[in-house]
Amino acid sequence: MARKKIALIGAGAIGGTMAHLCALKGLADVVLYDVIDGLPQGKALDLLQSGPIENFDIQITGSTKYEDIAGADVCIVTAGIVRKPGMSRDDLLGTNAKILRQVSEGIKTHAPNSFVIVITNPLDAMVTLVKRVTGFPKNRVVGQSGILDSSRYRTFIAQELKASVASVSAVVLGGHGDDMVPVRSSCLLSGVPIEKFISGKRLDEIEARVRNAGGEIVSLLKTGSAFYAPASAAIRMAQSYLMDRKEILPCATYLEGEYGVNGYYFGVPVMIGAGGIEKVIEMELSPSERKAFEQSLTRVKELVQAMDKLLAAS
Repeated sequence: MARKKIALIGAGAIGGTMAHLCALKGLADVVLYDVIDGLPQGKALDLLQSGPIENFDIQITGSTKYEDIAGADVCIVTAGIVRKPGMSRDDLLGTNAKILRQVSEGIKTHAPNSFVIVITNPLDAMVTLVKRVTGFPKNRVVGQSGILDSSRYRTFIAQELKASVASVSAVVLGGHGDDMVPVRSSCLLSGVPIEKFISGKRLDEIEARVRNAGGEIVSLLKTGSAFYAPASAAIRMAQSYLMDRKEILPCATYLEGEYGVNGYYFGVPVMIGAGGIEKVIEMELSPSERKAFEQSLTRVKELVQAMDKLLAAS
């Protein structure tokens, strides 16, 4: 049986990390695509030469030609500029929208049957644009957001309690921005509500850190943004699709009535299997969580409208 194929659109820090993860996990052959000649080819060659050491036979190819993504089962999009200190995700809107419009055309032409995972920020607008330009059905275009944000929530809770991250369950909903919604009512330590262990005031502080976790990393790195955790999150999604695992994962998905949202991408738990986004899981939210959910949705709508104005003017 032929191995599956993953096309990584953007060979920067996230793209290179994802290629490494694909190889180590034996997940699929990889095509690293980038517009900078030499970057994807060099990373691909370096990764291939680690194969005898790590004992993998995955094929990794670097390319500047969209033709080389042909037949990809999964396309993961990281192309675009990244945040620098002092920038919000929204500051990337105009430049990245133009880049992703071209990327989407390339995917539409050369990988028309692929499952597309978008990582590029501002995520909620970019995944909307990819769906529009490709014309793919909603089950085959999804944004990586809530897996990363939920992982950050779990990390900070585990650090606070000096407990294993495996014992902490948590979910973050909403837009992938400063208005994301850590769902405290779903945060549990081995099935016990987190408020039994941490005061409400301290949880407020932790949740504020979750919302700013990406910015915290940007301010520390100074010349880039997070890449290890976002890469792991996207590969987790690709695994669930390629292996038909049917995992329930929080992702930016196109909603048509679920949660009272219609016609927008928004972060909610979904089931990912061989059919792509196979089901949206609706959670019960407390009144305060519902209010935060609506505020986040308002921000996503504003972001999409701003993108539409920029693209119309370009």
